[in-house]
Amino acid sequence: MLLHHQFVRTAKQYETKLAIIDRTLNRRVTYKKALIGSLMLTKKFESYAPGFLGIMMPNSAGSVLAILATLMSGRVPVMINYSTGAAANCEFAQKKCAFKTIITSKALCEKINCPKIDGMVFLEDIMNSVGFFDKIKAAFRAGRPVESILKSIHEGNEDDTLLILFTSGSEKEPKGVQLTHKNIASNIVALKKAIGFSAEDTFLANLPYFHVFGQTANLWVPFADGMTIVTYANPLDFKTICEIVREERVTLMAGTPTFFWGYVRNSKPGDFSSVRILLSGADKCPDALRKVFTEKHGKVLLEAYGTTETSPAITVNSLEHNRPGSVGRPIDGVQVRVENYESGEPCAAGEIGKILVKGDNVMKGYFDDFEQTSLSIRHGWYDTGDMGYLDAEGYLWHVGRLKRFLKVGGEMVSLIRVEDVLEKLLPPDVECCVVEVPDSLRGSRIVAAITQPIDEKSTLKKMAEQLPNIAMPSRFVVMPELPKAGSGKIDFRTITERVRDIVQSQ
Repeated sequence: MLLHHQFVRTAKQYETKLAIIDRTLNRRVTYKKALIGSLMLTKKFESYAPGFLGIMMPNSAGSVLAILATLMSGRVPVMINYSTGAAANCEFAQKKCAFKTIITSKALCEKINCPKIDGMVFLEDIMNSVGFFDKIKAAFRAGRPVESILKSIHEGNEDDTLLILFTSGSEKEPKGVQLTHKNIASNIVALKKAIGFSAEDTFLANLPYFHVFGQTANLWVPFADGMTIVTYANPLDFKTICEIVREERVTLMAGTPTFFWGYVRNSKPGDFSSVRILLSGADKCPDALRKVFTEKHGKVLLEAYGTTETSPAITVNSLEHNRPGSVGRPIDGVQVRVENYESGEPCAAGEIGKILVKGDNVMKGYFDDFEQTSLSIRHGWYDTGDMGYLDAEGYLWHVGRLKRFLKVGGEMVSLIRVEDVLEKLLPPDVECCVVEVPDSLRGSRIVAAITQPIDEKSTLKKMAEQLPNIAMPSRFVVMPELPKAGSGKIDFRTITERVRDIVQSQ
């Protein structure tokens, strides 16, 4: 399945149906208008150098059409994170992938105070250059039969790179992940089987398109089946998003725990009455978050698991097959193997080991990084770098990144486990993140970053009832706000650096 071709088929089948409800710019775009708009931009994009084309835009009708037009013109979108360090991210992407042109928005750059980088082209200027005859030609092309339209745009095959996404860089320098049409198409088919999507659904599309969760869940899944997407640029505008969900009768929502905490705290009874699926991913979903959604809205928050390198879905819970606390069972066509992190032998049910994945969802590789690709994918198995275990019924339980484990006295200590225990003892509005800090005497020690001061003595006493001494935090550091990536994911790299600086300066 070529995804831009699938969009054309969907657009022709559902011409009069709303494809995009743009709540950022208050526009409503039918599938027919979306097809015309993308074909119009395709002609403009054909004037740029072949190869990669940078895209740095917030979720809107414009960003959707720009991605489609890039593919239709035979270019490959390189999605750029604008949430932090936008200018540096643009230059990093240009250098890494050796391209110049970046399609962006003048309004976005002004809002985030991003200077104009050499190679930037503003979508507003492109649209102002569209003349009457450009519109007529695009409308004529859109009115032709499906096969005729498909022959007039870039073809290619399903193993071609669909786009480049950069890893979050939460642990080290971002890597360019090459995802193919086949990668994301396999996720679409499997997720539809697991969740039961249909053309009648309305999907909230507020996850940024520079993140794989947003690309698959908020763009390609909906457009494969003729759903309506409701775009909104700021996933942190929690109160407005709750109003949008209510007003547009959204039926599907996907997000990170950080976003869902914001929604539930800013929502009113009835805001989520139309929603049938709430899917949480990217970070561990706390028990308290699941509980409050059930109590306040009578909704089940389902947890899934994936990575950028797997397009992203690996496992998912569904309404019919849900085991709270687990990240669900492998989706159709995906194999999950848990192996001993030292011996490489398969782990028994309930035994913690490294999580490996095989399937059509596994990336082509890291762009221009054969060494890292070879280290991450062996014999078709992608090493997620995560630790977990499979239970007797095949549900996967994620227990944290391998890098978030410490070996103390021959024992493996999970920082995630320490966080879980601490989290349950903290007030609901206090966040925490547990990190490792080098220690000249002991090699390393555990430090907990918290967003508000707490009764440390009492907290440690209660933690000691559930954790061994080697897993106890040696101290607490107050950090009013925990840094997060644009996706809402905790930025462990930055938090660790800040905590280490604080500890070493005292």
